[in-house]
Amino acid sequence: MPEDIIDQAELDKLIENAISEPLVTHIYTADPSAHVFDDKIYIYPSHDIDAGIPFNDNGDHFGMEDYHILSMETIDSAAVDNGVALHVNEVPWAERQMWAPDAAKKNGKYYLVFPAKNKNGIFQIGVATSNSPIGPFKAEPLPIKGSYSIDPAIFEDDDGSFYLYFGGIWGGQLQKFRNNQYSEDYELPKDEEPALGPIVAKMTDDMLQFAESPKEIKIVDNNGATILSGDNERRFFEASWVHKYNGKYYFSYSTGDTHFICYAIGDNPYGPFTYKGRILEPVIGWTTHHSICEVNGKWYLFYHDSSLSKGITHLRSVKVNEIKHDEDGFITCLQPYKL
Repeated sequence: MPEDIIDQAELDKLIENAISEPLVTHIYTADPSAHVFDDKIYIYPSHDIDAGIPFNDNGDHFGMEDYHILSMETIDSAAVDNGVALHVNEVPWAERQMWAPDAAKKNGKYYLVFPAKNKNGIFQIGVATSNSPIGPFKAEPLPIKGSYSIDPAIFEDDDGSFYLYFGGIWGGQLQKFRNNQYSEDYELPKDEEPALGPIVAKMTDDMLQFAESPKEIKIVDNNGATILSGDNERRFFEASWVHKYNGKYYFSYSTGDTHFICYAIGDNPYGPFTYKGRILEPVIGWTTHHSICEVNGKWYLFYHDSSLSKGITHLRSVKVNEIKHDEDGFITCLQPYKL
């Protein structure tokens, strides 16, 4: 729930009636990507700081510099901050804005994927590796060839293949690309035109590059028509995530300026994905970003809000709450604050 549309009394009431509490309170964390590795929960979030950068629509005030990885023995235990796992100064190609990351495990090795702006101010996606899920991670000297935009999310399919989903409009720069090519002349489609979709690419066996040219994903309505650019309550904005349930692929994402987490269902990793509804109503703060993780047979939504900072949009805190799929596979939408 954006802080500019509620007064202080309403903000205080929402905070008091939140359905969950921040997992850590000594630092600000956001954009949580949660995984279970070796029967332990690991959360790969952004690390919010007050960088003193003026607010703008490009998100320059989100000036994050490093990553702290959180771990939990069980879903009910306290989260542990394992310290700095990777700093922007340790990434040869990156200059600033270490935004939402994700991680994967393959053959006993751990891979941290992350976006950052290069020296030309263009977002790309990098990979860093470690023998431990908490790092420290060593970054590859160059970003993934052909990568762009933000919010990488790794999905491992049942056959052991890994797919990288990414993309975000506005500050995420996705609107400046068509067919994987950048141009300053490109802009968002008109309201009555099909919305820009997120991007997906299968990863190489070594997890360091794309194994194919990235492809745009279509999010469609029940009639098979692509969601339109002006459909702000359903179209993709940022924050891709994929989980699999009963053989179906669930693509979930943020609608950005309307502040919903929504989901769509498909039959394969490339889509198309058919819009099915919302997972999370708006939270305190402008942004919303999530992941979905199965822990001991139950499903959990990891998300953030700005309750700990009393509504400061770029100072967020990671939370978690159980979600449920009904008998038809639809996800029951969460209201983050008790009404």
